[in-house]
Amino acid sequence: MHLFEAIILGLVQGLTEFLPVSSSAHLRILGEFLPSAEDPGAAFTAITQLGTEAAVVLFFWRDIVRIVSHWFKALFGRIPRNDPDAKVGWLIIIGSIPIVVLGLLFQDQIETTFRSLWLVAATLIVFGILLGVADWVGSKRRKMEDLTVGHGVLYGLAQALALIPGVSRSGGTITMGLFLGYERAAAARYAFLLAIPAVFGSGFYQLFKSWDEPSVFTLGETAIATGVAFVVALGIIAFLMSWISKHSFLPFVIYRLFLGGLLIVLLLTGVLQPY
Repeated sequence: MHLFEAIILGLVQGLTEFLPVSSSAHLRILGEFLPSAEDPGAAFTAITQLGTEAAVVLFFWRDIVRIVSHWFKALFGRIPRNDPDAKVGWLIIIGSIPIVVLGLLFQDQIETTFRSLWLVAATLIVFGILLGVADWVGSKRRKMEDLTVGHGVLYGLAQALALIPGVSRSGGTITMGLFLGYERAAAARYAFLLAIPAVFGSGFYQLFKSWDEPSVFTLGETAIATGVAFVVALGIIAFLMSWISKHSFLPFVIYRLFLGGLLIVLLLTGVLQPY
């Protein structure tokens, strides 16, 4: 991987991580068209997501500080245990369990089988349709304060599906939130906060694991891609939170269907190979 490729991949990572279009699918597809013609791999994707998740921490800093503070205060009995922010803290912990367990159980498949472009195409289309249906039928009445343990678990299971490129971490969790009747902004906000432990855990794990291993990328190039992703992601988060307060997810649904269909055509014509 060259410096130019790292910058391009970082740019795409930042642009697509929080939009419900699957950043991992875009990196998987884009890698085939870069000069190196290599799949960047699950490790590169996970590490560059540290940049985009750092953008989440900065954007929602006040929310995060309040949630963590209230969680600790409730834990030690300084405020009621049913405090809304303390409850969100517990639900983020509970919702993070599925992706940790499934990520460890299916680690080999995540780095190999799940990266098949046929699977990417299918998930882009199927989960695009599910997002459209959820946005159409969801009541959009519930707010963050209405979160329950059961909903937290369902959110967590939806997030775990993003281990497959093409599902989209934000897309899967937002879709679940819409099906459960949450407002678009509430579904997105909880989805972004829920991703923090999982993304940092996965990213630092892959960084440690890849430190001395030969790979298609170097840590220097990956650091540059991560920095680019951080800067771009800040603007994308602000855009998405503003967009969904006034508009539907239909443009993203159409885009997913188009990209999935195009990928199928490229595979059928032999322009791309599944692996």
